[in-house]
Amino acid sequence: MNRRDFLIAAAATTLFAGQSRAAAPGLEKTEIRLSVGGKPLFYYLPLTIAERLGYFKDEGLTVEISDFGGGAKSLQALMGGSADVTTGSYEHCIQMQAKGQEIVSVIELGRFPGIALGIVKAKAASYKSPKDLKGMKIGVTAPGSSTNFMVNYLLTKNGLQPEDCSFIGIGSGPGAVAAAKRGEIDAVAHLDPVLTQLEIDGDIVIVEDTRTRQGSLNVYGGDCPAAVLYVPASFPAANPNTTRALVHALLRALTWLRAATPDQVADTVPPEWLGGGRDLYIAAFKHSREAISTDGLISADGPGNVLKVLAAFDPAVKGAKIDLSKTFTNTFVEGLR
Repeated sequence: MNRRDFLIAAAATTLFAGQSRAAAPGLEKTEIRLSVGGKPLFYYLPLTIAERLGYFKDEGLTVEISDFGGGAKSLQALMGGSADVTTGSYEHCIQMQAKGQEIVSVIELGRFPGIALGIVKAKAASYKSPKDLKGMKIGVTAPGSSTNFMVNYLLTKNGLQPEDCSFIGIGSGPGAVAAAKRGEIDAVAHLDPVLTQLEIDGDIVIVEDTRTRQGSLNVYGGDCPAAVLYVPASFPAANPNTTRALVHALLRALTWLRAATPDQVADTVPPEWLGGGRDLYIAAFKHSREAISTDGLISADGPGNVLKVLAAFDPAVKGAKIDLSKTFTNTFVEGLR
C-alpha cells in the first residue's frame, strides 16, 4: 500500500468524523455496553481500531467493552442483558431466530470467517481428510462459537457428526497456544494471531483455511459473512441514531484498515498484543487481512449460504422457518455511503 492510497483513506475517515460529530446530539443512548468473544483476535480487529483511534468518541459514544473467552459467551451476555450490543458471528443471528429470539446484524466486519483448522504435528502425518477427525480432541475458542461451527460443518460434509469429536474450549489468548503446545488437543480450529504463532513454531499443520476467499469457498461453497455487530431486533427501532453512530465508527475503522500498512496496524493495537513479537503479529495480519470486510455490507447470497451451513449440523435451525431478512440489515451502512 503506497503513501498516496493511505492518504486518500485518511481523508475519507476525516470526512466521516465531521459527519458523525454533527449527528451526535441526537443520540438516544450515549453509554453502550458491548460484548465480544476474544478481542485480540483479528476476527474483531475493526472493533479495536474504532476504539483505539477514538472513532466511538467522535460519535459521542462511551463504549464499555467486555471481553469473553469465545463468541458463545459474548452472545450469552447480550441475551442475559449485561450487554447492549455484541460483535460476534453472523451465524448467531440465524440460530437465535430458530430459538424464537431475534437479533440482527447492522454491519459486517468480516467477509470470510478467517478460521483455519490445524492438526498438531504429532498427528499431522496420518491426517488425510476430515474423516480422520473422528475421535480427536479439538480445541475451539468456546463450544458453540464459530470456530466450533466450522468443524461441525466439515464433519457433516464428510459423513460424520459433531458428536464424533470432543470439543474443548481453549479461549482466545496465550492459553490457546499453550493447549496445543502441551499436547492437550489433537487439532485446533482458531483464528489469528493464534494460528500464525502455532504454524510458525511448527506446532500445527493447517489443513483447512478460511482466511482467504478461495479457502472459504472450498470449505463453505459460497459467501459466508462472519464477524458482525449484532443487536437485539428492538434496539435499532428504539435507538436509530445510536445504531447509526456505532455503525459509522466501525465503518470508519474498515476504511482505515483498507489502506493501512501492516506496520500501521501493529502501531495502533495495544502494545501487549505484540507479546509474541512484532514480526509475528505482522505476519498474522497479512494472513488474515483478506477476511476483513471492505465495505461493511453483507452480500445478497451470504445469509442463505450460512443458513445452509448451519442446517447441515444444527437440528434446531434445520427444523425452523427462518426469515433471513430479519437477521441482517444493510440500511445503516448504505445510508452512510
